Amino acid sequence: MTYRTNLLLIGLLMAVGAVTTAVAQDAPAPAAPVASAHTATVDLRRMQPIQGDAQAGAGKAAVCAACHGAQGVAIAPLFPNLAGQSATYLYVQLKEFHDGERSDPVMTAQAAALSDTDMRDLASYFASLALKPAGQADAGSRGAELYLAGDPTKGIPPCQGCHGPTGLGPQPHPSSAPPPPWATYPRLRGQSSMYVVKELGDFKSGLRGGSSNAKVMHGVAATLDDDDMQALGAYLDAL
Repeated sequence: MTYRTNLLLIGLLMAVGAVTTAVAQDAPAPAAPVASAHTATVDLRRMQPIQGDAQAGAGKAAVCAACHGAQGVAIAPLFPNLAGQSATYLYVQLKEFHDGERSDPVMTAQAAALSDTDMRDLASYFASLALKPAGQADAGSRGAELYLAGDPTKGIPPCQGCHGPTGLGPQPHPSSAPPPPWATYPRLRGQSSMYVVKELGDFKSGLRGGSSNAKVMHGVAATLDDDDMQALGAYLDAL
């Protein structure tokens, strides 16, 4: 069976299952996500940035490339781009797959075999790769309106509040208050419309959960109808 055929088979399996996000990290005990004593929700507010060996991660990433591309840019719109993503975000997602807090027919099995060091190294490797080149999004579109300003009439908050005005995360600003956990928010610029819509649907249905960030997204996704999700997906895809 050829390598190309293997890729196609993997793509079909993923299409039947759920969309994935490969990730990685190895967090020291104080930096690990903290689960509440009263719920199973993983509290990411105290998550500290992780570090790993990107060079070692490169040597472990061959299987990831089958879906997410050799340079972290996905081979099909079903899969997320990992290049330039926050290493901490990638680690958190892989840890969720590993621990059963997030489920996917392919990623759950892949993550189960990884050690914490593997996850840290893989996350650092994909974080070190160049982002997908920026596109030319329509600034006057419904998607741009929702992303940048939200829609108060429908209770939709602006996405840029957590994901940044350019989809690359919030911009740091001087403050005496503790910084928010920006490293655990995904960078959305250039993610495919198909992937964005799928993930928003999973948040809305509650299929994707388990962390404090996911709980926030449950509330946000509940305000979005199908047209809004499609508009946001198209905007981010072109951003």
